Amino acid sequence: MDKITQMFEDLLVKKAPALPKNVKDFLVQYAYVFNIIGIVMMVPAIFALLGLNAVIHLFAKSSMIGVVFLVIEMLLRIKALPGLKNRKIDGWNMLYYAALVQAVYSLTNYDIGGFIIGTLLSLYFIFQVKSYYR
Repeated sequence: MDKITQMFEDLLVKKAPALPKNVKDFLVQYAYVFNIIGIVMMVPAIFALLGLNAVIHLFAKSSMIGVVFLVIEMLLRIKALPGLKNRKIDGWNMLYYAALVQAVYSLTNYDIGGFIIGTLLSLYFIFQVKSYYR
């Protein structure tokens, strides 16, 4: 895991253009709020996927996989809340792991566009503010 994290650090912090300091400050200050909004937005998606399972039996397996990934991501985001609020590295780590779970989910659904664009953007912002968390 350390090798993957180091690779992202090299690509998204050292080689990519840095965000302006005021943007980083804003992201760190409101990361807790953004994370809560993300968690709240996941709840209807989980219920929708569960409802889809009841209606469409042919796709129940793929929908249940989606529910599992969403629940894991939501739990990681919930676990990140105290650390994000207090600027602890544990909160940052949980947010990072949630982004990786989302990336794996995108790959399992063959959502290459979501994987490339969504994952890269998420990880870019997450790694740009990593130095604020201790």
